[in-house]
Amino acid sequence: MNSKATKVIKTVVILAFFLLLLSYHLQSQLIETYNKNVSLIVKDRFDKEISILPNEKGFWNRYLNQVPDRFKELLIKKEDKYFYYHIGFNPLSMFQAFLGRLHLSSRQASSTITQQLAKILLGKESQRNLKNKIIETAYAFSLELFQSKEDILKMYVNSIYFGNQAQGLAEASKLYFDNSAELLTDSQIVQLLTTINSPTENNPAQISNKEISTNLAGLLGLDPNNLIIAKASEIKENMGNYLRTSDVYFELKSFPVDIENNKLTIDKDLTERTRQILERNVEELRPKNVNQGAVVIIKLPENEILTLIGSTNPRSLNDASQINMINEFRPIGSTIKPFIYLKAFQKGARPYSLVDDREYKYITALGFPLYPKNFDYKYRGEVTLHYALSNSLNVPAVKVLEFVGLEEFYKFLENDLSFKPVQDLNNYQLGIALGALEMKLMDLAHYFTIFPNKGILKELKIYANTDRNQEKTISEEKYVQLINKILNDRKTGIEQFGMKSWLNLFQDNYALKTGTSRDFRDSWIIGYTPDFLVAVWLGNADNTGMDEVSGQIGAGRIWSQVMDLLLNSNYNKKTPFSFDQIKEFNIKGSIQYGLASDDFQELLNIIKAEDAALILLPHKGDAFVLENTKQILLRAKTSVSWYINNNFFGQAKELQYIPNNTGQYKIEAIDADGLKETIVISVI
Repeated sequence: MNSKATKVIKTVVILAFFLLLLSYHLQSQLIETYNKNVSLIVKDRFDKEISILPNEKGFWNRYLNQVPDRFKELLIKKEDKYFYYHIGFNPLSMFQAFLGRLHLSSRQASSTITQQLAKILLGKESQRNLKNKIIETAYAFSLELFQSKEDILKMYVNSIYFGNQAQGLAEASKLYFDNSAELLTDSQIVQLLTTINSPTENNPAQISNKEISTNLAGLLGLDPNNLIIAKASEIKENMGNYLRTSDVYFELKSFPVDIENNKLTIDKDLTERTRQILERNVEELRPKNVNQGAVVIIKLPENEILTLIGSTNPRSLNDASQINMINEFRPIGSTIKPFIYLKAFQKGARPYSLVDDREYKYITALGFPLYPKNFDYKYRGEVTLHYALSNSLNVPAVKVLEFVGLEEFYKFLENDLSFKPVQDLNNYQLGIALGALEMKLMDLAHYFTIFPNKGILKELKIYANTDRNQEKTISEEKYVQLINKILNDRKTGIEQFGMKSWLNLFQDNYALKTGTSRDFRDSWIIGYTPDFLVAVWLGNADNTGMDEVSGQIGAGRIWSQVMDLLLNSNYNKKTPFSFDQIKEFNIKGSIQYGLASDDFQELLNIIKAEDAALILLPHKGDAFVLENTKQILLRAKTSVSWYINNNFFGQAKELQYIPNNTGQYKIEAIDADGLKETIVISVI
């Protein structure tokens, strides 16, 4: 072989190699675009569809893994009968189309299925000129070199635009006929094939589709008399009933879309059934001015979110129904108390520690007096912390928060729990114990998981296919066990919640805490077993008060029904609470709970020891109007010696004093042990 021939061969080989590289690059571009055009389908933990999201073009597109045989047969017959024989373009058809442009042939179109696919993926559907035709042909040829005929056909069927934002055969089949692509009838296939050339004007929802489909059927060798072409009105009715997104997705919109992890921990069926419970109960409570509700369900110990409901009816046109109440800050009432008591137990208090439930006077940051009241406006005298938390007493909660210390509790919220308050915590002060603190239901539910999860705060998980699960130890387990023991005790709380209650379930391994905000604006309950947690809020998005709907009779009834649902589900493993670090103390026939290392007598009065006040009434700084005051009640914790302006007045636990003149009065009390307290009041 001479050198000239060798050079020619080398040149040809090099050109062929570069042509091959170019073709591979071109088809790779199309494949990349094709892969981006599929819609993200959000699925629940059991692979049930929650929502299909539009692709970058704003179309909804589900990819088929295999093209149904009958659709394939009729498609090829209509669009490209030589599909299996050409190399991406048909020279004869292209020549005939060229003659058609010169009015020498009736053929106007020459694109093969492969060329049409290239045109769609390049986004050049509306730009018809010779330059684009050449480009499409090059891309089509490249696809044919590296992709099988079946893959090309599948890509084309998944890329066809069928009108009304439906791309691909699978989505068009569901939209127009509520049918899967595999079960399409010949009539439905013909109607969809009619759509290809003009998806906006001739899709099945257009009147023109029926006549054109009938004509096409004849061209495809089908007997039009044997076909049942659906009317446009029937198609439109089906489209109106077709939902691309279920109600379950409403609350999920606030989460970032994770393309890699489109499978969620959400249980679609559980969420739908729970929303029905919520909607039914809100409707029944509407006469009491209850209009909105929210529910969060978390699977434990993994902290997987099973249910998120922030609206009773996301499809309602009511503006309030479009607010996701899961993420709204609301005063959380008494649901904060377990956290206050947890910190107190860490500091040395115990469920058997005593606290005085009586009237106290505090001066707020604004200088106004504050007299904490219990929910029923009664005082019970000396009570244990177990009793106080079980019955959700407010006054003892304030004393316990005092014992913990405000700054210490602020640090616990912001540093340990990573809570981000809606306003400076200093604005709440002791009002935190009275339920003034605002929090989102989602956050509150998350923080409560530390109790069933042995003091560990785990990151909430919503994507099923991720191993990420950060966790942080909030408390030693022994203190959490004390809280669980109290919240699990339904007998001690009978005084406040009664023998018969929505809070009493048929299974006993559960704990709960209710909450009611000021003026009945919010009704709360958080309840849990070691297997799952249910958090419920009821109220109004506009912050108006309900008609005396407390946490027990409002959120509690919904919680009870949702818990019943879960207790009868596979989520219920009947896992018992662990109380292995708790010690029982038998005190005069009464069982009290603490820890094995406790010095019972020392810790019994640990809180009262810090509350050395002798004088219960009047309060320091009280002012009385002389002409309206017949007598001033002097009351102490025990029998004391009373002195007024350094003059002995009497000895008793309670006396009456009648002032004669205006001015300041120094009142002093001294008990039998010599403990002395002095306050100053004013008579004006």
